[in-house]
Amino acid sequence: MTDPAEKYEAVVVGCGPGGAAAAATLARNGVETLVLERGVDAGSKNVSGGLIYAEESAPYTIDGLFPDFREAATERPVTENYIHNVAGEKVKTFDIGDLHHHDTAWADSVLRRKMDSWLAQQVHERTRETGGGLLTEVHVTGLLRERGEIVGVTTEELDPIKADIVVAADGVNSELARDAGLMDWEEPEEWFQGVKAVVEMEPKVINERFDVDPDDGAAHLFSGDLFDGVRGGGFLYTNESSLSIGTVFHLDSIAEEEAEPHELLDGLLTHPLMAQWLGDEYDEREYSAKLVPDSKKAAHPSPHEDRLVLVGDAAGQMQAQGPIIKGMNHAVTAGALAAEAFADARSRNEPHRAGELYEKKLHDEGVMDKLRPTRYEVFGRLGELGPVDDVSNSVAESGLGRFGVRAASGLLERAYSSPTLVSMIPDTKLPYVTLPTVIAEELGERVGDENTVSPPDLADRIGDLTYDVGDPHIELLDKSFEASGTAVTACPVSAKDFGGGCYRDERVQTNGHEEHLVSLDTQPCVECGTCAVVADTEWEHPAGGKGVEFEQG
Repeated sequence: MTDPAEKYEAVVVGCGPGGAAAAATLARNGVETLVLERGVDAGSKNVSGGLIYAEESAPYTIDGLFPDFREAATERPVTENYIHNVAGEKVKTFDIGDLHHHDTAWADSVLRRKMDSWLAQQVHERTRETGGGLLTEVHVTGLLRERGEIVGVTTEELDPIKADIVVAADGVNSELARDAGLMDWEEPEEWFQGVKAVVEMEPKVINERFDVDPDDGAAHLFSGDLFDGVRGGGFLYTNESSLSIGTVFHLDSIAEEEAEPHELLDGLLTHPLMAQWLGDEYDEREYSAKLVPDSKKAAHPSPHEDRLVLVGDAAGQMQAQGPIIKGMNHAVTAGALAAEAFADARSRNEPHRAGELYEKKLHDEGVMDKLRPTRYEVFGRLGELGPVDDVSNSVAESGLGRFGVRAASGLLERAYSSPTLVSMIPDTKLPYVTLPTVIAEELGERVGDENTVSPPDLADRIGDLTYDVGDPHIELLDKSFEASGTAVTACPVSAKDFGGGCYRDERVQTNGHEEHLVSLDTQPCVECGTCAVVADTEWEHPAGGKGVEFEQG
């Protein structure tokens, strides 16, 4: 019998920054590389805040791999960084530029559709030279195994494909990582959920309202009491002709508080502080959402199995520590290191050792220490213990704590810009809600502006997205509200008393007995993966080219 599987030296699944970096580095080393992308175009399935960094200490940066990257694929260099502590209408702002400029060669705002599409063009050209190329609208469904060993991938649209190495750069909802048993969706505390609106704004207006030059931009972060006690915060980044405004929260906190993500975003958009930037006209280009791995808990210390290596979000490589939110740069580094490891192993005639070498490079280059800082393991987790957390919040809100905030007003701004202190921040309400609120109450000034923004309702936001609806890609295994009801509020396109979202709360009469159930409609799904964590589902991606298509990302 003939083997129907095609064979390549390398298969890269996903053409975001991590996959692009892996493919480019493989091609540079003469490796025959096939890249498989699920979207109709690279970036059509991807969402980020987003800022992409080039760290001075990193062995690889995106502009090092793609020299024209910043000019062709990014929005604005971000040269100003602030965090706003909010309590009601009182705000205290800190300049945290020193924190963001630490170990930073540059940082640019990006929109993923534009960025990833450009990267894909470069990747296709380079991989074709070594006998491969890029194919879009291909849904990689799982791993191909022979005698229990991973030897390639299976897809929904093509015959199986074999490879000497498989690079899983297929994002936070990686089906390959889960097929290999390397990642799971079991613990809500390992994830953040990000929700974002891209808002139309002319470049000249951005320059004036944010007081930046045409070739500069600003990043603003928000924390305190404007998010109803949910642990996390907000962001605003200036793009070339738009703003990226969004929120990022710990998923377990969203679930516990029964918060609705779109309403948390609206709380930021309508706060008086935003009036100075948004003005009287508000035109929302796109609403989007995604899960974000918390690398402190989720980054896999050994992200490989047989011929499979994981990079980027698929490996939990998203650094989120207080005001530091970095993911794409770590994906780039990991993708290039994985490719470098395979090239090294192949040159020694030991391609099977690529995963082992990749793991070593992640540790030797300091990537894992950034993702899972030792200081957090020692100090941060201590602050998350129940009794310690309770005492810390009580002290911060006490008269003594407030006196300390007033007395240390000059030191607090410096503390917020300390990479050492930021790496020790516990995942509790203290740094996200309690302390910022006290800082604003004791040191802040009242904002006098009137915000006239009226964000679109959820139905309009869903209606404005582009979908190519295929077969349902999520199966609700347990329809009881007890098992899956959290998805009604936690899903970013669902809400209580809203019948147009994915998850809906229903009460059904059966033989005189009322059942509290949840129903599912995958048509408006934005493929964030939230329900895979908070509900009892069988979750997979839609077929290649199907489902939501983001124009901004």
